[in-house]
Amino acid sequence: MDKQTTVAFILIGVVLVAWLYLNAPDPSEQNKLNTFPDSTIVQQKPVVEEPALVEPTLKTKEVPAAFASEVKQPESIITLETDLSIIELTSKGGKLKKIYLKNYKTWYVSKIPEDGSFYDKHVQLINQKDGGDLNIIFVSKNGDYVNTGDLDFKSSYKNYYKKIEGDESFSITYSYENKEGNGIKKTFVFNANKYALDFAVELINLNNTISSYRYDVVWANGINFVEVNSVDEARYSSASAYSGDEQVEIDASSVGEKINKDINGLVDWVGLKNKYFTVIFSALHPSPDGGAYFDGEHILDPTYGEREYYSASLKVPFKDASYQKDEFQMYIGPLEYDSLQSYGKNYEKMFDFGDFMGLDIFQPISEYVLLPLFKFLHKFIPNYGFVIIVFSIIIKFALYPLTKQSFKSMKRMQMLQPKITEMKEKYKDEPQRVQKETMKLYSTYGINPAGGCLPMLLQMPILFALFTMFNVAIELRSQPFIWWITNLAAPDVIWNLPFTIPLFGVNQITGLAPLLGVSMFLQQKMTVKDPSQKAMVYLMPVMFTVMFMGFASGLNLYYLMFNIFSVLQQQYINKFGKEEPLVPVKKGEKKGGGFMQRMMDAAENQKQSQQKSQKKNKH
Repeated sequence: MDKQTTVAFILIGVVLVAWLYLNAPDPSEQNKLNTFPDSTIVQQKPVVEEPALVEPTLKTKEVPAAFASEVKQPESIITLETDLSIIELTSKGGKLKKIYLKNYKTWYVSKIPEDGSFYDKHVQLINQKDGGDLNIIFVSKNGDYVNTGDLDFKSSYKNYYKKIEGDESFSITYSYENKEGNGIKKTFVFNANKYALDFAVELINLNNTISSYRYDVVWANGINFVEVNSVDEARYSSASAYSGDEQVEIDASSVGEKINKDINGLVDWVGLKNKYFTVIFSALHPSPDGGAYFDGEHILDPTYGEREYYSASLKVPFKDASYQKDEFQMYIGPLEYDSLQSYGKNYEKMFDFGDFMGLDIFQPISEYVLLPLFKFLHKFIPNYGFVIIVFSIIIKFALYPLTKQSFKSMKRMQMLQPKITEMKEKYKDEPQRVQKETMKLYSTYGINPAGGCLPMLLQMPILFALFTMFNVAIELRSQPFIWWITNLAAPDVIWNLPFTIPLFGVNQITGLAPLLGVSMFLQQKMTVKDPSQKAMVYLMPVMFTVMFMGFASGLNLYYLMFNIFSVLQQQYINKFGKEEPLVPVKKGEKKGGGFMQRMMDAAENQKQSQQKSQKKNKH
């Protein structure tokens, strides 16, 4: 590569460094590994049906007099186990209290004894701030703010446990009725093999109570933080709505920031998410008179670090009738692309494939190539680490024709190097003449000076896409490879530094990043022969080593294997490839360096024109 090509390559590397640095989590603000998240799980075992106890002194939040119960009721818990979740519902508000996901374990599960509770070991998504979530709110004609989360509901079950499997479903109705006979019913329908549930709201004799011709279905307290790195998890947290075939999103990106969005009109769904999990709810029959409201804030908790909490609500038109029933669907589970897409409601838009400078230019690569290919390979290869290795081999085969041509181009560049050195010495006082004559040499011998960089440029989009995919694909969450690599979606830390490396924000040493640097050094050593580019041979590997310390081990594994296969491929070509003599191209044959030659000629002509113009001005 000539000097100009080297500068171009370095600039490409600078762009890569800047983008990855801006998108990398700050390891210095990760939670301590011995600190449990704020969703402390209390051990609990399924209970059998038993009579409810009346305890008038039970503390509850104050509610408007028109909706106050004469006798406060004790909380009654219903536990439902499906193939995918364990769900707790509470009579306090007739709402969801806890949801444990059976297929996803907590990050601190290794610290829990083998005989520890199932509940301690699995992800629980519902924030316990107000004892659960999914409430109905409205303003009465007296100006009272009514939140069903504060009301005592009744059901036909008291402290009940039920398990459903396969295609089974289970329905439960919570009812509330005040002194005047005004009532609210909330009916939940759970399916054993789905993360989504159906629920309906019935408003009875509330036409003289609800004002503003509207009520809201609300998820108020966000989603539990369930990952070890709260800073990284907060970075991927947000709230959004889907309206008019467009996703509208809010994200409080800095500590102390509060943000909100109000939408009027037809809204297909509204939802909120953290890094790997989401809550989405939608009306079965969305109304053009409806809407959505969502807000959030970014806080710094003194115990647990950074947090982002979002609330979301669907605005539902109230028809001022004595009876009204509205039906909804709610998805509470993993941000798993295929699962979200299966509902046919564009839920998959919540899946974040990342962007580059605000553009989703790499999303198609992740969505239609990388993620499907990884899932396909995983059907035959149970370990995702070996899936990544196989994937790197596939990419090498796909790029082989270009890589082979690149190696040939670099070989011819090396053979041309003595002539270039001789020419530089001859015109050492004329730098522009050196550039022009260099380009003539490229053209004479049919060499494209940028040809050696083409495979690197072609795999840049794959690296960008892999970076975002490894950070958000729940399939890779907590997936081990071998030895010290226990989570392909996180850095493979082997030693924490007592300081932070400036600029890169790295305060840890990982195992794969230094190996990646060594492989890059070997590759550079084999390809770069120009003495003027010797600094790059050492600088680039060191820079990439430090930079990749903070990235997912899966990404580092891919890049390491790609480099190793590149080195082996180059050795094979050098040993068994046919040696081609450096001869000028014949007249009429395609020449290399044409575009760059034209650029140099244009620059030379412009310079000559300026010189002529200056001479005229002198005379």
